[in-house]
Amino acid sequence: MTTVFVRHEVSDYAAWRKVYDGFRSVQAANGVISEAVYQSADNPNDITVTHEFATSEAAKAFMQLEELRSAMRTGGILGAPTVWVVEKA
Repeated sequence: MTTVFVRHEVSDYAAWRKVYDGFRSVQAANGVISEAVYQSADNPNDITVTHEFATSEAAKAFMQLEELRSAMRTGGILGAPTVWVVEKA
């Protein structure tokens, strides 16, 4: 099991969430097994998202999708996200 963590700040959580929720079919079609969204207790626009995949190859392929980049731009991501990939031990 591979999990991808992505942390980024958004300009408006409600607007970002609408784009994120509309992207679920793309997630499912590209190997996302489960996902979760977390907000910082101090800043609701500071978001961490997790996506689980069966393999690291599926995770890497998902992260390269142009559709994903486009959705992130549309959702109002501020700056470059921090991304880390882990394997379940």
